[in-house]
Amino acid sequence: MASVSWERIGAVGIACGGPLDPFEGVIQSPPNLPGWDDVPLVSIVQEALDRPTVVENDATAGALAEFWYGAGRSREIRDLVYFTISTGVGGGLVLDGRLHRGAAGNAGELGHLTVYYLGRQCGCGRRGCLEAYASGTSIAARAREALATGEPSSLAALESPTARDVAEAALAGDRLAMRIWDETTAILASAMANVLDIFNPELIVLGGGVTRAGDQLLRPVREAGLAQAMGPARRSADIVLSELGDQLGVVSAAAVAFERLGDRLAGPLAQAVPAGVSNARR
Repeated sequence: MASVSWERIGAVGIACGGPLDPFEGVIQSPPNLPGWDDVPLVSIVQEALDRPTVVENDATAGALAEFWYGAGRSREIRDLVYFTISTGVGGGLVLDGRLHRGAAGNAGELGHLTVYYLGRQCGCGRRGCLEAYASGTSIAARAREALATGEPSSLAALESPTARDVAEAALAGDRLAMRIWDETTAILASAMANVLDIFNPELIVLGGGVTRAGDQLLRPVREAGLAQAMGPARRSADIVLSELGDQLGVVSAAAVAFERLGDRLAGPLAQAVPAGVSNARR
């Protein structure tokens, strides 16, 4: 618990998986939230809590949080791309110092970059998306599929192996787990190279539950991703892990409130908004 009195809470920020309409505050059938079809979440929360409320795609919010308070804070950068690698894979873009939301407010759906057009079925309805290979859900599913063919592995002793189990088994030298982990990092690295070449950011930040594997994930992704990118993009960029770690979710939600409602906050809350920020549709 934050031990903050209700009177000191000036606004509510929500970071949620997309697609969604951040301006109307409506959740629009996210693949990982079945049944959330055109849910007016902002209206519901605002009425229940009697506070100004805003919602943003969680990965977009994560990009802003890392830019303001995390990996981007100590670096003099203007362009940052954030990947969340968890149950699904999402992305957020800070370009020239501002969030890039796109025409419909859903820019940055980097988990749905196609990495193999005839590949695995993705929850979005397409095939071969990055999310269908690099998410924690996919890592676990691919392990179970391999085990179902009778391929030997220490993972067979587990009732339902998770992505974390696969990472730990790979680190211990399990061949099945190593194959799946190596495939995952290779596909992620290819996606990083694509993003480096398309957006030419100064920094790519990786967050989400799968990144708890630390250097086991970062090293191969960083090395191969930078190596595959074109020279100018490679030389001007780096790939790092989130500096906010497990605090990213709550900081992301707060960052959304600051960015969208900053000029309506007062006192200590207003002082937490980075200099030069105004509430605007950007």
